[in-house]
Amino acid sequence: MTLAPRAVLVHRTTEYEELLARHGTHGQAAFFLSSRGRSVEEVAERHHRTARALAEVAAAVPLSWRRTRLERADLDRFLFGPEDVVIVVGQDGLVANAAKYLSGQPVVGIDADPGRNPGVLVRHRAADAAKLLPAAVSGRASADELTMVEAVADDTQRLLALNEIYLGPPSHQTARYRIGPDDDDTHAPEPQASSGVLVGTGTGATGWLRSLWQQHASTLPLPGPAEPRLLWFVREAWPSPATGTSQVQGSLGPTDRLRVTVESDRLVAFGDGVESDALELTWGQTVRVGRARERLRLVA
Repeated sequence: MTLAPRAVLVHRTTEYEELLARHGTHGQAAFFLSSRGRSVEEVAERHHRTARALAEVAAAVPLSWRRTRLERADLDRFLFGPEDVVIVVGQDGLVANAAKYLSGQPVVGIDADPGRNPGVLVRHRAADAAKLLPAAVSGRASADELTMVEAVADDTQRLLALNEIYLGPPSHQTARYRIGPDDDDTHAPEPQASSGVLVGTGTGATGWLRSLWQQHASTLPLPGPAEPRLLWFVREAWPSPATGTSQVQGSLGPTDRLRVTVESDRLVAFGDGVESDALELTWGQTVRVGRARERLRLVA
């Protein structure tokens, strides 16, 4: 028996909902914001736009489909199925948050607040959902296969991300480690002290990765979102008699891996800015970062 498709509507709690949860009433939220030079009306209007977009998308789901709604905070506890169509209603970053939990399901990004988001990943409007959802299931909809990045520790911990993976200290202290290509015997790993290492994809090249690329005045070409190539940069490497700065940027091909061996009491690795879902790494551990076998299937 073939299961009917399931529409999974992914959203996040709005700022207005967070204010009401914290302050109890609209009036108390308004007073709090006004004391800081802000208006609650603008925050409430964004909330209402998001609610309208969610309602319009939900109404566009075919009646024969199963459906569920999923808040961002519950992503790591939700089991996605192969028959799911994932509809992300919100910001570009919400697509990245969901991507690490998927395994090839089609993703439709709906911009809930047009004009405030770049629209790199939430490419569609709520009114488009009625046509996009059946097309995503039938295969008629074109989709981009976006490259993802993974970090695998020597204790089998694994982290997946769409934009970038950061390895570094959990605070503002200095990270100490050895870094180098995983399969290159001609270059010995270099001991370094820095504020961390960033490894990013072509999708991440529109954000944090691009910032480091500019700071380094790098001549490495930025990868495209579907290109199986990654870039990596060291943040603020510190030269000393014991630490070097010769390996601070590079490119990783489809099978290349960057190897980092921890020489601090504790480092963390997290993806796409989600610090709450991080790998914990201790002295002597090795983590390898490279292209993931998974790709995000984003409906174009």
